[in-house]
Amino acid sequence: MDTVTSLDKFRVPLGNQEIELQQFVFEAGGMPLLRTRIREASRFTIFDIDPVTAARWGKVLCEWAAAQPGMPGRDGEAV
Repeated sequence: MDTVTSLDKFRVPLGNQEIELQQFVFEAGGMPLLRTRIREASRFTIFDIDPVTAARWGKVLCEWAAAQPGMPGRDGEAV
């Protein structure tokens, strides 16, 4: 049986989408994937991404967030 482990689950303040991040490991083997499930009412969008893609995506998300006004680490400003 495939193994799914929940890593985090949260709601987006604007739009109220529910996002769940899971580690997905196939019983047959292969690399673990990061499953991103986005729920909007009764509609689901699911991405399964590899570690290299997850690292690139995460890096860009972190850089963008850090560059926004009021974020910690940006010109000494705090949230």
